[in-house]
Amino acid sequence: MLRKLYDWTIGLARSPYALWGLAFVAFVESSVFPIPPDILLIPMIIAAPRRAFLYAGVATVASVAGGAFGYYIGAFAFDSIGRPVLEFYGKTDGFDQFTQRYNEWGAWAVLVAGVTPFPYKVITILSGATHLSFPVFMISSLIARGLRFFVVGALLWFFGEPIRDFIERRLGLVFIALVVLLFAGFYAVTFLH
Repeated sequence: MLRKLYDWTIGLARSPYALWGLAFVAFVESSVFPIPPDILLIPMIIAAPRRAFLYAGVATVASVAGGAFGYYIGAFAFDSIGRPVLEFYGKTDGFDQFTQRYNEWGAWAVLVAGVTPFPYKVITILSGATHLSFPVFMISSLIARGLRFFVVGALLWFFGEPIRDFIERRLGLVFIALVVLLFAGFYAVTFLH
């Protein structure tokens, strides 16, 4: 099933409706779809590098809107829709304990999930289910998803085709390193002053 979804997504990147497809995939990936929008974003930017930042912007806006939908699923339809999605990704164990701590660190969870390979949809649903502040969720999502898609766009715009392999294989590690640096900077500013 995942292979068919992957092939469908790659085919969409080559179609005249690719921009709409990117928006659609970025939206649904933030709440239920298992294939990340990078699968469309990368070939689209390689094909038209001058539009890299337009594509990154569309992916960001659609992804954050999809994140709001995921939040809605968690807040208002958790038992009927949210829980099955979390079960699919194996993220339901210890949900009650997680809920207690989640709202303390929710903004950081959204930031981390938004830029790393961790399934962002899990965080969007959990944010709604635990009733994380919606403005905090949206601001964190906008920063995280914007960072993710604009970094990919900038790398492809600047380096072109040679960076594609690097992005497809190691981008998760790059974003994890970025998150570590972000936490280190936050720690330095907060605790060393």
